[in-house]
Amino acid sequence: MRPVDIIHKKRNGGINTKEEIEFMVNGYVDGSIPDYQISAWLMAIYFNGMNKEERYYLTMTMRNSGDIIDLSGIEGIKIDKHSTGGVGDKTTLAVGPLVASAGLKVSKLSGRGLGHTGGTIDKLESIPGFKTAISKDEFFKIANEVGMVVAGQTGNIAPADKKLYALRDVTDTVDEISLISASIMSKKLAVNSDGIVLDVKTGSGAFMKNLDDAVALAKSMVEIAELNNRKIVAVVTNMDQPLGEMVGNSLEVWEAIETLKGNGPEDFTELCLELAASMIDLAGIYEYKEARKILEENIKNGKALEIMRKWIKAQGGDERVVDNPEEILPISKNIVEFKAEKSGYVSHIDAEKVGIASMVLGAGRKKKEDEIDYSVGIKVMKKLGAKVEKGDTIALLYVSDKSNVEESLELMKEAYEITDNPPTEHKMKLIYEKISGGK
Repeated sequence: MRPVDIIHKKRNGGINTKEEIEFMVNGYVDGSIPDYQISAWLMAIYFNGMNKEERYYLTMTMRNSGDIIDLSGIEGIKIDKHSTGGVGDKTTLAVGPLVASAGLKVSKLSGRGLGHTGGTIDKLESIPGFKTAISKDEFFKIANEVGMVVAGQTGNIAPADKKLYALRDVTDTVDEISLISASIMSKKLAVNSDGIVLDVKTGSGAFMKNLDDAVALAKSMVEIAELNNRKIVAVVTNMDQPLGEMVGNSLEVWEAIETLKGNGPEDFTELCLELAASMIDLAGIYEYKEARKILEENIKNGKALEIMRKWIKAQGGDERVVDNPEEILPISKNIVEFKAEKSGYVSHIDAEKVGIASMVLGAGRKKKEDEIDYSVGIKVMKKLGAKVEKGDTIALLYVSDKSNVEESLELMKEAYEITDNPPTEHKMKLIYEKISGGK
């Protein structure tokens, strides 16, 4: 088998076999195939795509290049949740306790943030004392006793994906549906859960800016999971504005706590209920409509909040944060207002720029090595469709001495568009489509 023949086949629109895909990926990982040949193959895939079998073989080859995480030490059915990333996307913090309150154990391996999207681990580590580096035994113990556990990704999960992604990044072959779906699913399938609920974001703050592309990505990932006999539901959701109101680590933890008290923003609460009910339905504990009722009741009766309290305590965090988040969390007291320069309606928000505005305040990382400031971030006061008068406060910037306030304010100016007419209802829709296995 020669790399040039496999490249030639794909370049001419042919279909690579399982053996050919394994040969290329494994050869790149072990160094027997040079990066210039893999680059040519990736470019051929970029222009010609892959069919669903090819995508599955690519996914599984990358998955099998590293560790497979065995969750058999956790009792009951395991349903994973994954978001493709967005601005203010703190759903795990609220969805986990919600789902656990209805009897489904949640065990997640999460990552840190880079660029304009925040990482769940960074958010949790803003809680004083909270440990995300825990042993396998602790992980299983907390999951079984509390029903909820989140730890940092450890071990050697899908190393082939990391190597291929680095090459895709420098050869401009990142944004291709087959390659994106295989990359995401290689890591998801490396964790032996019984099912997966995917939150596929689309819009200005998402990786997939276009709705059709997001739906195509969701369908591709559903097909891959089905070929692996894994239960799956993909929900395509709006990221044309930040999710909820808070963007930034401590601020997002605060908002998740308030949501479990019944005081969360409407869009964030709705998405949490949608994802949580989908997870419970997929697990077969309750059907979707019944699950929604139970989850709404568990917010009202405080059951979900109590799970959050126990979870935070179990992972070493200061449980008082649940009762008094504003005082326990490191939240800056130095606030700068971003105000409307004209009257009208908020007709467009570039959510990615809002995310970058939070990052330059210190809430995110430009490089992996950068330290983040848990205390800073942005509270969005006016969202899509809001009527504003000149001088109204659109957002609050929580800043520190190291924050680049001028650059952040400039980015916010660029992010917001105020016009005489409000945006269409479609632009403000929260959930666009729900794709289940076999559909």
